[in-house]
Amino acid sequence: MPSKIVNRCSAAIAAKGWNIAFTESATAGRMCSEFALTGESGKILRGGISCYEVFVKEQILKVPHKLIEDHTPESAEVTASLARQSARLFNSKVTVAVTGLTTTGGSETPEKPVGTMFLSIITPLGTIDDRTVFKGDPESIILQTIDRAAELIVKNIENKI
Repeated sequence: MPSKIVNRCSAAIAAKGWNIAFTESATAGRMCSEFALTGESGKILRGGISCYEVFVKEQILKVPHKLIEDHTPESAEVTASLARQSARLFNSKVTVAVTGLTTTGGSETPEKPVGTMFLSIITPLGTIDDRTVFKGDPESIILQTIDRAAELIVKNIENKI
């Protein structure tokens, strides 16, 4: 069941007459699924792509290999590239891209620990880039990330960021 902020976000997007699309690495489609469960899903949801593996980022979404090599697959730079490519692909008003670390074995470092999540959100009102470190198990990190994205979109629509 979607959280209150996801429901509120969906309603705000619908009120604007906008649509939304998702490109998800670490959340692997869960964000799109949560928005699909809202009452406005039929009005707003364009779709989503899960790009967990680097191959998908490079071959399907055309993120340059050098960008991934220089910044890691879980980075603000790669996430922003995913958002730009996906906005073109989906022709969406709101495009959300997410990468990050929900478990060990990725590009974690002391400066970028497990729980670090990157969002890049493109809206008609501007682009929002966010890096937040969440605590908890993988599912908790994913759910917190989904709520963070919804919160940022609502604030953007209400012109508070």
